Amino acid sequence: MPLMAPSLDELPRIGAPATRALHNAGHRTLRDLAGVPKPQLAALHGMGPKALGIIEAALADHNLALS
Repeated sequence: MPLMAPSLDELPRIGAPATRALHNAGHRTLRDLAGVPKPQLAALHGMGPKALGIIEAALADHNLALS
């Protein structure tokens, strides 16, 4: 059974430090991340390359992307 794309109304399953970093920066849903500059997210404490990749893939599932 294929994995379903995460809803735009929630964050994808990433580690707790990355989730906290996004919440602290005001990003609560995948929709909030569409168009956000990738370097801005990468600079958040707790946000690593794996989490960024998961976020980018989840956005791509909805034909969205970071900027």
